[in-house]
Amino acid sequence: MLPVVAIVGRPNVGKSTLFNALTRTRDALVADMPGVTRDRQYGISDVGETPCVLIDTGGLVGQAEGIDYLTARQVHQAIEESQLVLFVVSAKEGLTSEDEEISQLLRQHDRTVLLVGNKTDGTDPDLSLAEFAALGMGPAIPVAASHRRGVSALMDEAAALLPPPLEEEAGAEEDRDRLRLAIVGRPNVGKSTLVNRMLGEERVMAYDLPGTTRDSISAFMEQDGVKYELIDTAGVRRRSRVSDVVEKFSIIKALQAIDRAHVVVLMLDASEGITDQDTTLLGHILQQGRALVIALNKWDGMAEDDRKQVLSEMDRRLQFVPWARQIRLSALHGSGLKELIRAVREAWRSATKDMPTPELTRVLQKAWEAHQPPMSQGRSSRLRFAHSGGSLPPRIIIHGNRTDAIPASYKRYLENVFIRHFKLRGTPLMIDFRSGDNPFKDKKNKLTQRQIAKRKRLKKFTARKSRK
Repeated sequence: MLPVVAIVGRPNVGKSTLFNALTRTRDALVADMPGVTRDRQYGISDVGETPCVLIDTGGLVGQAEGIDYLTARQVHQAIEESQLVLFVVSAKEGLTSEDEEISQLLRQHDRTVLLVGNKTDGTDPDLSLAEFAALGMGPAIPVAASHRRGVSALMDEAAALLPPPLEEEAGAEEDRDRLRLAIVGRPNVGKSTLVNRMLGEERVMAYDLPGTTRDSISAFMEQDGVKYELIDTAGVRRRSRVSDVVEKFSIIKALQAIDRAHVVVLMLDASEGITDQDTTLLGHILQQGRALVIALNKWDGMAEDDRKQVLSEMDRRLQFVPWARQIRLSALHGSGLKELIRAVREAWRSATKDMPTPELTRVLQKAWEAHQPPMSQGRSSRLRFAHSGGSLPPRIIIHGNRTDAIPASYKRYLENVFIRHFKLRGTPLMIDFRSGDNPFKDKKNKLTQRQIAKRKRLKKFTARKSRK
């Protein structure tokens, strides 16, 4: 088990920039304005000799209310989880009353604290950080997180204060075995509430205000022997409604979470039905070939007539994804959660299904014999054998001749045959056709080349003979 280090401070002192520098990632959202980070963001730092878990937190402000109050609760939880706190202050702005209030808070938590003076680029660190001695937390360690200056020295200081890891971490093996599950949808459909319900704790902030979650937040859990990485994402709105630059970056992070996930849960507000923005987001999920589960949230608060209308609309507008399971649930009360987990596991198993080449070829031959593709220009296509082309999503490569003439309708026929045979559910199936080279065509081309070479030699011989 790795030691835990929390990064705290007032808004806009560079906590997320320091987090990215220490984890060598861009996982934390960074912008030159206060209040960007709200939830806890976790990462692994390998800077220095002692690896540790880092927690990036939101900025603490005095008299916190509403969102700021919930952000402060997240910071308090991060401090309680940690063995060491990196208290970040700004060398450019100097000591403030908020810094003094945070120092008093850290004393109440009784945690080991390391004072970090950020934004020392272009300044004399000894002069710019001297006033922070008034906090009584020892000399501040100068860093310039945006340029990664001083971060190695910082982690060397931190390593001396951290307990050693309790056991060897098998991170690479765990990552391969861990199911990455992204929760996506429009703002205020209950994504964070669902993540908290699945984890059994208030891991991410849930608030009745669109845009509460701005970053993609990862959390880990294990259930029935299956390890999960839950990725809570920012709500994705129509581009015309997005004006805040931070929200634009939040959307990018949400789309990146889809690319990174194994299974995606698309959350819909059952009371609003499926909107054009939902179908746009669904299109991106399908474009990336991700396994999919559709969750209809807030189902418990609907009248029976409204439920029937929503289901009818879902059947009409989601005809192009008949393989995706639709789960009705209430993230707030937990109803339907077991069905959702089962659907996610089923989609995961289908997306990683092992399909042996002999079995694929037998299924292909039976399908071809039962229903052959239509003839094109008086000639038919012949499909010879099939083999697996990978997983996540499962891909089947079919070899034959004249495969470029096979229509899309016959391709859908084959997809349905394979889906039924292998009992695939919750994942798209990709089929690629490969045409074999025509050996007679190659022979003809080689013969033509020999003839051309022979004619050239004959012309040269005739020319030399005529000159003589």
